[in-house]
Amino acid sequence: MIGAGQAGLAVAYFLARQGRRFTILEAAGAVGAAWRGRWDSLVLFTPRRYDALPGLPFPGDPDGYPTRDEVVAYLELYAATFDLPVALDSAVRSVRPENGAFRIEIDNRQIVADQVVVATGPFRQPHTPVAAEQLSPEIFQTHSAGYRRPSDVPTGDVLVVGGGNTGFQIAKELSATHAVQLAIGSRQTPLPQKLLGRDLFWWLTKLGLLNKTIDSRIGRRARDRDTLIGSSARELKRRYGVVLRPRVAGTSDRRVTFVDGSDQEFDAVVWATGYRPDHSSIDAPVFDANGELRHRRGVTDVPGLYFLGLSWQHTRGSALLGWVKDDAEFIATQVAAIASQQVATDAPHAVDATERI
Repeated sequence: MIGAGQAGLAVAYFLARQGRRFTILEAAGAVGAAWRGRWDSLVLFTPRRYDALPGLPFPGDPDGYPTRDEVVAYLELYAATFDLPVALDSAVRSVRPENGAFRIEIDNRQIVADQVVVATGPFRQPHTPVAAEQLSPEIFQTHSAGYRRPSDVPTGDVLVVGGGNTGFQIAKELSATHAVQLAIGSRQTPLPQKLLGRDLFWWLTKLGLLNKTIDSRIGRRARDRDTLIGSSARELKRRYGVVLRPRVAGTSDRRVTFVDGSDQEFDAVVWATGYRPDHSSIDAPVFDANGELRHRRGVTDVPGLYFLGLSWQHTRGSALLGWVKDDAEFIATQVAAIASQQVATDAPHAVDATERI
């Protein structure tokens, strides 16, 4: 298994219950690396009652919202509670099918596995538009992946680019100490954090909306839409004094131009422009002509190779902390089915390797 984040730990739980032998390869020096890289004040918009992985409730007030550090602590607790075999500082350089198994290359060794679950998630590679390259080196720039706290951003006019939940939350925080503008490139669908006294996710769960699959009519409409939770453009402007701008059209020196023809000089830019998955280590015929992963609920055309934790892998909840367990359990059943076939055929793998898992 590759990745010791929420997806990797969740599927590990189910594999352990099967009594299966496995190892979780984690590139970082600790579990939950993606969460550790988020900004200091990050607070989830899902209550704790909805943030648990299988078998272990999330500690604290079930109706409260956990911080970044609470999530990290929970993932550490989860790995320790179930004694999950995590190999830290084990960055995977390549995975390729070979003689009915998979050869996995790590920095200082090679191992062979009968099956591989790639659980590195969708937030691997920060995406920064090419417009960033045209700005003067005098301007402070960072992707949201590198943003930690307002004190790290120089004083002056700050532009936050990206109208998703991340962009809105960072713009709110910076507005207390900086003159902030937010460039929104697409139309957002704002939803309140609470509705009629209940948290939004209570309603989404009761109505079954988080279980709508990507193949459903609702799923096809929702997968390409950004949804703001607990924020709105009106609130950002009136309560926080943030100036709203349209999409960035171009940059030059210290100046940013917007699609409405307006422009302005800035002292700092925070690019809250999202991430791209990084599957460059996977050397297997599972990608289409555009480089997009081909799979069906994480199951690829290469027997024994799976992916987990992707955005809209199966439902809206596939990449969310408290809902990844559904796909994790499904993948674990697929692993068990392939393992049964391998035992039935009892075919030896002619692969020479330093280690085998």
